[in-house]
Amino acid sequence: MTQAWSGLNSRALDALVLVTLTVAIWQGLYEYAGEAAITSPLATLGYASSLVKTSSFWTHAEATLAAFAYALAISIVLGVVFGLILGFRRFAGDVAEPILVALYTIPKVTLYPLILLIFGLGVSAKVAFGVIHGVIPIILFTLNAVKNINPVLIRTSRVMRLSPWQTVSTVLTPAVMPELITGMRVGFSLTMLGVLIGEMFASQRGLGFLIINGINMHNVPMTMAVILIVVLFAIAANGLLLAFDKRMHRT
Repeated sequence: MTQAWSGLNSRALDALVLVTLTVAIWQGLYEYAGEAAITSPLATLGYASSLVKTSSFWTHAEATLAAFAYALAISIVLGVVFGLILGFRRFAGDVAEPILVALYTIPKVTLYPLILLIFGLGVSAKVAFGVIHGVIPIILFTLNAVKNINPVLIRTSRVMRLSPWQTVSTVLTPAVMPELITGMRVGFSLTMLGVLIGEMFASQRGLGFLIINGINMHNVPMTMAVILIVVLFAIAANGLLLAFDKRMHRT
């Protein structure tokens, strides 16, 4: 109990130090560049608190969350399915893995004209851009999770004469689940990034649109406030997923 409490206090102290350092750097940049380039932390927080009380903000937030939900669901389904297929087909996985890694190193912005031609402007383009960011990491994590399954587990299931469904549900799923959760956590962040970038280029709604519109209109307070809201949401969501990820790896 004492050790757990000490660890909790240590993490809280680390978080406090990180937040303090971030705010100090932010304030220093504000003092250096001035209001024409960046707003102060206090002013940004005040603008963000008033922004979230407006209905127009939530209209844009709902558009982003809807596109993100679609993109994340597609990324997870495709990533897990293709990862499992490539993982169980060892030769195909060995061939596909370096190709997927090479594809992922391509700057995604260069693909945007092609996505616009295929999907046009609107939600479909945002979802597609989110998927191309998030699906490959999930495939790779799933593929490696399957490849790294202890062969003893498979042999044991055969000795026990388990059915294919029993093997999948009682042996394979628990074995690969920790890595799957890690892949989904990484895919979560990257899919969100893809959707926001998509909204900056091909949308009239969404938080990404608010950011790029604020930049174009030189509305620094709004731009900084929306970025702050997105960052806080991403940190909170990633923190929850990371805690769940750690729990899965301990079990």
